[in-house]
Amino acid sequence: MIGTNLVAANNDTMPLMSSAWGDNYERTGLYGGAATWLTVHAKYDGKSSWGNYVSFGQLSKEVQYTNTPAGLKAAAQMAGGMALTRLYDATAKPYAVTHRPIQVDGHPGHEITARIAVKKPKLKETYSVILIAVIDRGDGTAAVSIGDIAGSTPQWLPVWRTKVSQIKIGS
Repeated sequence: MIGTNLVAANNDTMPLMSSAWGDNYERTGLYGGAATWLTVHAKYDGKSSWGNYVSFGQLSKEVQYTNTPAGLKAAAQMAGGMALTRLYDATAKPYAVTHRPIQVDGHPGHEITARIAVKKPKLKETYSVILIAVIDRGDGTAAVSIGDIAGSTPQWLPVWRTKVSQIKIGS
């Protein structure tokens, strides 16, 4: 994070969600990424906290990528699968999945949203929403933003979309 932006190692930038969000580490499998966090339920079980998470970086080199509508969709699905495994576990099953093409900074992209069931003792959340945006960088690579938003805080979903629309592809 630098100032008011998440900055990827390749100098792509994404504006921060808001000043209420704090610095965090990238844990969704993005290459050269940065992340931010907002606590929603502090120490809900006496020790663990639950919150909203947004990461931004480049598509992992493990993910095959082609700049076509199908390639963007497949990359978003693979990035989302990696994020689910890392943020939840390998058994996390998305539901209410939506797909849509997007344009960001003049570059084609693909967005996926889905719900993830949450079952943690003492936590007053029944689901979270995972958000994945993959944007072609024009050089054979792709920028990615992953959001994980608690179901009780839907006001952050349009904020994430706005911030994704403001991503700037570095040169």
